[in-house]
Amino acid sequence: MTQIEVFPNPRPGRDYTISHVNPEFTSVCPKTGLPDFATITIEYIADELCIELKSLKYYFADYRQKGIFFEAVTNQILDDLLSACSPRYMCVTAEFNVRGGISSLIEAEYFKEESD
Repeated sequence: MTQIEVFPNPRPGRDYTISHVNPEFTSVCPKTGLPDFATITIEYIADELCIELKSLKYYFADYRQKGIFFEAVTNQILDDLLSACSPRYMCVTAEFNVRGGISSLIEAEYFKEESD
């Protein structure tokens, strides 16, 4: 997988929400081999690091030929982004297009624990 690059948060002392939307995400159904299409939305509150968008674009492109279930890809994206930038908060929402008359919306969320 493409490594997700990061850069220093310009305002690490302030909570502010960053949202990135990829309306053209594709992966492959591991059962049928057919393509799955989704809109992936990433919302996060950065701590010390922010996600660099060019590397995020190439990271998403790596899924185009990968056979993976909706739930697994959503959680894998969250895990990879958490490893890259250690945010205070992050939510990955995957809204998959209708297939067989059913649409699927998967959300995976993370809250950084407060250290005393």
